[in-house]
Amino acid sequence: MTETPETPEIAETAARHSVLYVCVHNAGRSQMAAAYTHHLSGGAVEVRSAGSAPADSINPAAREAMLEEGIDISAEQPKVLTTDAVIASDVVITMGCGDTCPYYPGKRYEDWVLDDPAGQGVEAVRPIRDEIKTRVLAMLAEWEIEPVR
Repeated sequence: MTETPETPEIAETAARHSVLYVCVHNAGRSQMAAAYTHHLSGGAVEVRSAGSAPADSINPAAREAMLEEGIDISAEQPKVLTTDAVIASDVVITMGCGDTCPYYPGKRYEDWVLDDPAGQGVEAVRPIRDEIKTRVLAMLAEWEIEPVR
């Protein structure tokens, strides 16, 4: 008996949304957005993050702000933005990376204007974190994905 190429798992994967978050250092904003998207979607969204000039490590204030939300990003590492990451994503959300993000026709691009948490304390990072969460929740609602709390 031959299996059909479109099993439910394959069909589900094909319909899965994918998003790439890009900021300069991939140490704060894009990491928080990726963590919220993964957490709040319950893994229903394929998530990538990258930076045009990645830092050596995650921003400590961003890590602390996310821990307050019960999300630990301390194991994450900033990654360099690659063409492959852009190609593999349905939606590319930039956060201050300017013209360094490659453009491909057929991709959905959004630019989220957010303050840069680099060099800021956790008090300054909290409002940035909260704005990111609001935007991620709006995107999940648009995709009709019920957030996991």
